[in-house]
Amino acid sequence: MPSSGITAVDAAAKGMKLERYASGGALLLRRATSAKLVSASSHLLFRATVLATLALVFLFTLHYPSLLSRSFHLSAGGAHPSSSSAASHRSLLMSSSSSSSASYGGAAWEKEIRRSARPSRDGGISVLVTGAAGFVGTHCSLALKARGDGVVGLDNFNSYYDPSLKRARQALLATRGVAVVDADINDTPLLEKLFDVAAFTHVLHLAAQAGVRYAMEAPQAYVASNVAGLVSVFEVAAKHADPQPAVVWASSSSVYGLNTDAPFSEEHRTDRPASLYAATKKAGEAIAHTYNHIYGLSVTGLRFFTVYGPWGRPDMAYFFFARSIVAGEPVTLFRAADGSDARRDFTYIDDVVKGCLGALDTAGKSTGSRSGKKSGPAPLRVYNLGNTSPVPVTRMVAILEKLLGKKANKRIVTMPSNGDVPFTHANVSHAARDFGYRPTTSLEAGLRHFVDWFVQYYKLDVKIAKGGARSAADIKPAKKKKAAAAAMSASS
Repeated sequence: MPSSGITAVDAAAKGMKLERYASGGALLLRRATSAKLVSASSHLLFRATVLATLALVFLFTLHYPSLLSRSFHLSAGGAHPSSSSAASHRSLLMSSSSSSSASYGGAAWEKEIRRSARPSRDGGISVLVTGAAGFVGTHCSLALKARGDGVVGLDNFNSYYDPSLKRARQALLATRGVAVVDADINDTPLLEKLFDVAAFTHVLHLAAQAGVRYAMEAPQAYVASNVAGLVSVFEVAAKHADPQPAVVWASSSSVYGLNTDAPFSEEHRTDRPASLYAATKKAGEAIAHTYNHIYGLSVTGLRFFTVYGPWGRPDMAYFFFARSIVAGEPVTLFRAADGSDARRDFTYIDDVVKGCLGALDTAGKSTGSRSGKKSGPAPLRVYNLGNTSPVPVTRMVAILEKLLGKKANKRIVTMPSNGDVPFTHANVSHAARDFGYRPTTSLEAGLRHFVDWFVQYYKLDVKIAKGGARSAADIKPAKKKKAAAAAMSASS
């Protein structure tokens, strides 16, 4: 009996051990299975993370290629792109000695830059004009070259409006001996290279992202061009150029924003911008103060008031109104909330050019150096460049109707809250005092010059009626009607 009892106990103990072994094995099996699942999940998560990262890098490269241009290295023999994105920054003045497809530098390139930058008159200045293929940039470059100054242009030919118009302006500049480099103002190595090759005495910085309403669609473009781009130009002018040039740059009448005091004076407050575009220009004026104060850079800001004329910007009202009138499309006119017509201080391009050249001629020297030391305070100025006589936009349309000989299909709406202001009115007494700025072109005369160019550029068959007026029946599309209409549509 005792032995039977022991056997029963031993059997029970063995059963318990077998049960523990079985449960332990199952536990180990579950743990092993769980580990495999965790490992597989980790691999999947890792792969998903890598794919997501690659996708973000691709999208970043696609939407912000100009930021990658900072890895674009220049040497005397040409540029050596460290990535394929460098190909987006390509000069029209290619070096024949370089094997690179996107090259700056080289003997031929440098020779062309020096030739274009060299003044042809005694006492002439040498000017780097940014935004040279733009509206104001083209006219200023032509005027500087015509009086014997050296001019080198820079433009990135972006597609904010029809690039073919910018290329046509560039071709016009080429006939006058002005070289235009195809590059971005945020390409610091390229800017430094230009200053190494040519001793510019002045910079006329006109490159910017323009347009009040477009800022609601592409805000980053305004920050990249109007803020970062301005800093890029100031950095090279202040720290790399030797000697420092004087800088004249395009601010805007938009900085007056919600100001209701008229006419707008440089003493009026500018801390209430009505649009992001205006805010970036106001930021630019603050940045200009900083570089003047710290580095002794001579800086002059010009607040332009609604510039118009031949070779103008297709996004401006007078331009697309003319296009709409010719095409028989509706013309939308804004009225203020109180029912009054929107009014603008329309300023003809020739008057603005005189103001720009006057600002360059009286800019004064910078007082800083590469070492960071400055010999004293440098000039810091800001001026209005306007016509001093606001005109209702409806009056501008009436003049276009008369010149084009065709009635506009007008649609009157209340001005939306998208950054536009009901009126602008310039006080130009400071510019008149300091460099003799006096606008002389009436809106009627200026629009006639514009319409003459507009009709010729878009190849419209127009017969001049007696007294210079054009009748609706006299306006006939040229043989290239479709091409001209497409060009006007693309550039609006």
